[in-house]
Amino acid sequence: MKVAVPKETHPGEKRVPLIPAGAEKLTKLGMKVQIEAGMGLTAGYNDAAYLSAGATVAQDLPTLLAGTSVVLRIRKPPLADIPHLPAGGIHISFLDPFNERELIEHLRNAKVSTISMEMIPRTTRAQKMDALSSQANLAGYVAVILAADASDKIFPMMTTPAGTIAPAKVFVIGAGVAGLQAIATARRLGARVEAYDTRSVVEEQVKSLGAKFVKIDVGETGQTKDGYAKELTEEQLARQREAMANNCAQSDVVVTTAQVFGRRAPRILTADMVARMKPGSVIVDMAVESGGNVEGSECDRVVIQHGVKIIGLSNLPSRVCVHASQMYSNNLVALLEELWDGDKQQFVLNRDDEIVRGCLVTHEGHMVNETIQQRFK
Repeated sequence: MKVAVPKETHPGEKRVPLIPAGAEKLTKLGMKVQIEAGMGLTAGYNDAAYLSAGATVAQDLPTLLAGTSVVLRIRKPPLADIPHLPAGGIHISFLDPFNERELIEHLRNAKVSTISMEMIPRTTRAQKMDALSSQANLAGYVAVILAADASDKIFPMMTTPAGTIAPAKVFVIGAGVAGLQAIATARRLGARVEAYDTRSVVEEQVKSLGAKFVKIDVGETGQTKDGYAKELTEEQLARQREAMANNCAQSDVVVTTAQVFGRRAPRILTADMVARMKPGSVIVDMAVESGGNVEGSECDRVVIQHGVKIIGLSNLPSRVCVHASQMYSNNLVALLEELWDGDKQQFVLNRDDEIVRGCLVTHEGHMVNETIQQRFK
């Protein structure tokens, strides 16, 4: 059973799907691992490291994909690569399945079994495979580091002979995985942190990190069965913005993390709210790739409005590609171990299994994921 790992082709992507330690684990289970030449270089792993781990190296993509059982990627495959994927093989990567109907249909027609890493269930058993969480965790850290670098102030309180410096005020909007890590990182840097989330159930987690939880009554809210915040109505968003405006105006840094899975990110900060903030303040819009939480933010740019810096840089985990690759590789290895039948030395897609049922999108020429089927109707 051959596991193939092509080079990532998305501009600016430095993460790699499989590190040498992961390749070694898979080969010890009996899988044949082959990488495309130079696949690991962006994260600091040369071909020799993979060879030492028991993998082999292919010099071109057609050779790599020939006869493969599983293809591992981070990003979705280019349409041009799909004819090279063998029918009956398994392709595993982030797919953005709700917004990539054409790609999903091409994979279905090619009779490729596709697993979307976004669709891994948020259950205790699947936790070690949850790549969305592992990458969001790092993104939350990077967001605060970017904010600290862009700020004209230091984060911690300092008492010096020249006077006392008050700690920076950081406001984190959204207390999911990314938001909690942003809170923790800002606290480690010495900032005074407040946080808000529509889900009151996260209040205890916010407080456990040393931050203040901001309570805003916007009516009935909650979370999905997978732990994601439910989308707010326009009326609720308006009430939320009005209540948050004062917090933003008093903050030196605002980090927005609000995203709704498979949909455009909600607009949290309006231009008027940005205008009320102090000149020199910093906003990091972590949802910029899915439409942005901040009016005026632009993907992969830092813009200045009313003296406020709005950072809209995409793919934050790639900025710490060594650890992001390590965590994603571990997620993939855990998933392959789950699918691997050691006695038969082959991969088995058991559609009665809750993990497979949740993340398998296409199989044997059919769309098999109920959630995606409903979305595509």
